[in-house]
Formats: sequence, C-alpha cells, structure tokens
Amino acid sequence: MKQDLTGKIAVVTGTGGGIGRATAVRLAQEKMRIVLFGGNNLAKLDETRRLVEQQTECLAVPGNLTDLQAMDAMFAKMIDTWGGLDVLVNNAGMTLNAPFAETTVEQFDAIMAINVRVPYFLTQKAIPYLKKSQAATVINIASVVAHAGYPGQSAYGASKHALLGFTKSLAAEHYNDNIRVHAIAPGGVYTDMVKIARPDLTPEGMIMPEDIAEIIAFFLLNRGNAVVDEIIVHRMNKQPFLV
Repeated sequence: MKQDLTGKIAVVTGTGGGIGRATAVRLAQEKMRIVLFGGNNLAKLDETRRLVEQQTECLAVPGNLTDLQAMDAMFAKMIDTWGGLDVLVNNAGMTLNAPFAETTVEQFDAIMAINVRVPYFLTQKAIPYLKKSQAATVINIASVVAHAGYPGQSAYGASKHALLGFTKSLAAEHYNDNIRVHAIAPGGVYTDMVKIARPDLTPEGMIMPEDIAEIIAFFLLNRGNAVVDEIIVHRMNKQPFLV
C-alpha cells in the first residue's frame, strides 16, 4: 500500500542542482514540505526553491554545511516553522580526481568533511526529531565507488566507503526506533559535478538525476515491512566510471 506523503517534512542537502534538485522537486510533487539546506550559490538555490514552490511549501536555508551551528540553526527554523522532521536526504558531496601520491592533506580533509562528516553529524542532530515521526527515513547518496576502487579516486573512494559503513551501522543501531536507513550507490549520474570531473562524457546511456530522485520517492512511497538497505544503480554503459 502506497504511503501518503502529503505534509511530511524532508531535509535535502546539495540542492543547487543534480540529484539534490531533482529529489526536492520529485518529493514536492508528493506534497511533502521541503527544506533545502546548505550551499552558497544563492542563485542556484533560489532556482530550486522556485521549482519546489510550484508544488508545495519550501524553506531555503543556505550556508556552510560543515558548520555545526548552521545545522542547529536550520533545524531550529524547521521546527519553528513546521514542528517536525520525517525524512533526511544526505546528498551533498564532492569528488576529487588526483593520484594518491599527489593528494594533499587539505584535499583529503575537504572531501572527508563534505562526504562523511556532514552526513554523520547532520543525521546525529536529526535523530531526536526522526524518533517522533511515523515515517522516519534517512537516505544517504553513496556511489559505486563505495564498492570498488578506481585510479585517481583514493580520497573519494575512501569517503564513500566510510559513508556506506556509517549507513549500515546507523541502520542497525536505530532499527528499533522505526527509522529506516538506506544507501543509494549510483554510478555515472550526469550532474554538474560529473561534467567538471569528466568533460569527455555525454548524457547518452548515463543515469539522470531524475532516475535517482524516483528511487528515493519509491523508498518513501513503499514503506513496508521489507527493508532495502542499499540500491546499487548501474548506467547502461558499464565501462569503469569514477562517480
């Protein structure tokens, strides 16, 4: 039986484009109330807000995702406005193409901060609110790199392996709290990040952000007794790919 998501509240990170924007728009179609959290490109964030507001209520909260006080302020604004939380989508991420021997401490710290530290502590702060929801769900956007290693992807691969490990532990720890925790591990999603990392690629045969958004909607709409821990999403052309 499909769930009615009307009025449910979702926080989505990394909504300036790509998977985050597609997810926010898709969940808005289900009449969920959407919080767009993080990012300093105000023009991109505002464009997503306008798209979401064509369907539902929206809060856009820009800022530095790595700032724990910014997380607290976002949750305070959300609770003051709508009073709860049902879904957290940890989508924000960054990639890095660099040989292992040339990866700097600053690059390593930056990618681990966005890809691991942010979802870890954002989820930690979300748990007290999620415990009060009957539809509590955390969805982490991982990568096929969480299962494999590619040249030039040592730091990125380490971050996504860490995110997947965190997801598994979180799911087990909060199972009895009725909080569902899922990981989606896509390979080859045609986003702005991929266009920068691999300008040689074209959209043909690749996964589109809307494909991942549809999977997220499926998780939420089909909440039952069966629990899916992870979905690995392959593109049509399965040649080795970095993200």
